[in-house]
Amino acid sequence: MSEIETPWKFTQCFGDKNEIDEVTEADIISTVEFDPTGNYLATGDKGGRVVLFERTESKKSCEFKFYAEFQSHEPEFDYLKSLEIEEKINKIKWCKRQNAAHFLLTTNDKTIKLWKVAEKSLKVVTENNLLDGQRGPPHDVSDLHLPRMAFQENIISSTPRRVFSNAHAYHINSISINSDGETYISADDLRINLWNLGISNQSFNIVDIKPANMEELTEVITAAEFHPSHCNLFMYSSSKGTIKLCDMRDSALCDSHAQLYEVQEDPSVKNFFSEIISSISDVKFSQDGRFILSRDYMTLRVWDVNMTKAPVKTIPVHDILRGKLCDLYENDCIFDKFECTLSGNNSQAMTGSYNNYFSIFDLNTEDEVLLQADKNAFRAKRVSGPNGKSRVGVPRTKGNRKEDLNPDTLDFSRKILHASWHPTENTIAVAATNNLFIFSE
Repeated sequence: MSEIETPWKFTQCFGDKNEIDEVTEADIISTVEFDPTGNYLATGDKGGRVVLFERTESKKSCEFKFYAEFQSHEPEFDYLKSLEIEEKINKIKWCKRQNAAHFLLTTNDKTIKLWKVAEKSLKVVTENNLLDGQRGPPHDVSDLHLPRMAFQENIISSTPRRVFSNAHAYHINSISINSDGETYISADDLRINLWNLGISNQSFNIVDIKPANMEELTEVITAAEFHPSHCNLFMYSSSKGTIKLCDMRDSALCDSHAQLYEVQEDPSVKNFFSEIISSISDVKFSQDGRFILSRDYMTLRVWDVNMTKAPVKTIPVHDILRGKLCDLYENDCIFDKFECTLSGNNSQAMTGSYNNYFSIFDLNTEDEVLLQADKNAFRAKRVSGPNGKSRVGVPRTKGNRKEDLNPDTLDFSRKILHASWHPTENTIAVAATNNLFIFSE
């Protein structure tokens, strides 16, 4: 593919400069999340660490600097089930900031923790009653002085305020904080629980799809999220390709859904892989709650919350891989869970692919920009949309379509699974193995 100009530019890269074969498993980034202001950014890795970044005062672009790092989770062993519980951070969610401290939720497969991150100023004694070389008390009362304290540099302290545990029998795949600022949900394969941020020893089961006989199990929950403004609404997606919108005002257990979003499959094209590639790996509400963005293995879809009949946009992402599904099944790549994210103004969507490529789609023009998170050569590539449109000022060039990518030369070990879009600006944080890339428009 030929390189052409794009408004998106690489601005920063954090992480080791090692090649992929030298990267340890623990260093691989497993989640990325901007805070609600966009001034802070968090990453979690497979080693159980959380790293926070703070925005700098640079006026040229959205740039960040290291802020804090702490060990959130440790490896555990469940002796009753003889299972190892990995320390890998599955999700991070920022609470709305109410004072000088930051609060954020982190989770591995089984345990959710609420962390307080705050700046503390150290005080040190600069003057006391002991003279140089003197031992014992002063000889004269006049020599007695009150110790004097002086402020030293500030430190960032990270404290686990609450631990929410023993509520999930299966691996936690999602956490989402409610707009009321007091509650949140956590979802595993078969259940969704509702928690109060102030109560760690009690949760309420609000969705349970576990059948009485596990042999009758036909689907699992893959992702869940609260509505951004209506505290009674939440949605969850399933491995059957459905999205269910639930209203907690209907009943305590949301067995029935208020809305169902589903694309009916064409029986004539059904094959062995159909069910696998239709499984939804991620769902996101737009900031105004009007739209739902969903990602399955092959496509990105935009739903209008009020229209269940069909999505308003269906964007092919992996059409070039349709002929390699058998190989992708054998190397387990077909089970990769790609995330998706929307811009703050709902005009653009982003999702990842292989070879460290990721795509940004203009939902109005159906234009697509293909970028690569590559620390050796930050290349920006331009792709025409399905209607052939090209952005004003950028000429269409022969051979610049994504279909020109050769699927046989893609490196399937390098993949963009996790990303986060700045809440108010066109800036994207992208996790590529053990590196964090920042791109801005």
